[in-house]
Amino acid sequence: MTDKVHHLTSIFAKFLDVVGKRLPDDITHKLTELRANAAPGLERVVYDSMFDNMEQALTLNRPICQDTGVISFYVKAGVDSKLLPLLKESLTQGVKEATRSSPLRHNAVEIFDEKNTGTNIGERIPFINWDLVPGNGVEVEAYMAGGGGSLPGRAITLMPSAGYEGVAKYVFDTMVELGVNACPPLLIGVGIAGSAEIASLLSKKAILRPIGTKHPNLRGAEFEKLLADGLNNLGIGAQGLPGQAFVMGVHVESAARHPASLSVGVSVGCWAHRRGTLSLREDMSYELLSHRGVSL
Repeated sequence: MTDKVHHLTSIFAKFLDVVGKRLPDDITHKLTELRANAAPGLERVVYDSMFDNMEQALTLNRPICQDTGVISFYVKAGVDSKLLPLLKESLTQGVKEATRSSPLRHNAVEIFDEKNTGTNIGERIPFINWDLVPGNGVEVEAYMAGGGGSLPGRAITLMPSAGYEGVAKYVFDTMVELGVNACPPLLIGVGIAGSAEIASLLSKKAILRPIGTKHPNLRGAEFEKLLADGLNNLGIGAQGLPGQAFVMGVHVESAARHPASLSVGVSVGCWAHRRGTLSLREDMSYELLSHRGVSL
């Protein structure tokens, strides 16, 4: 391992340590808002327990949730960056190091062998999605995909005649059937495209967007709001108990589709939405964009 890879590995391990123990600013702010609006009684008790959990994670220096998930990275890298050739090894070794130091629960089980690697590294894991862009900057999104949040993940290709009503129905059917397993209030990502694999990837990218951001198309932004309002009118609240907020928000990402197909992907983030954004410069200095004021 070269000195540069070793240095980057240390940065990514510390980054994952923060992601596992502190929620990003937008999620904390949204939960604070939902707690303030929660009905007295059981709903308020549940939110109080969430904030107690967050405080204990910092006090005891432990992950917020024992299920620290399967680690995935969504990397936006400048094609002129000198760090680009070092990132894959550094990210992978960073997961291995954080597994020991944070610690992170061992969650990488090899397909067919059914063997837990004990390192959170396995076949194509950590999953790394690459977006190559002009310039020399690097931005890394880290996401800890827990088992409960992954259970409602689905994708389907509809006949185009189903329209956006069909998209909405699929989202609602998925959430009503499986959403309570993911520890509400939830952040819902919806991908709309022409094939299931594109829609699935977009739905995952959608839950990486900060709460409060909107789809760039005005109709898309309105569709996000309609879905969120509808889901929050179901009477499902925190941890699946009766309440006012089933979701923290709904984000939609889209790609142009084939005229003969309309695909939908759904991804879900639980209330403990372990996501982080790290911006890296060429000299390996960095800025933690998702957790302002927090040092690695």
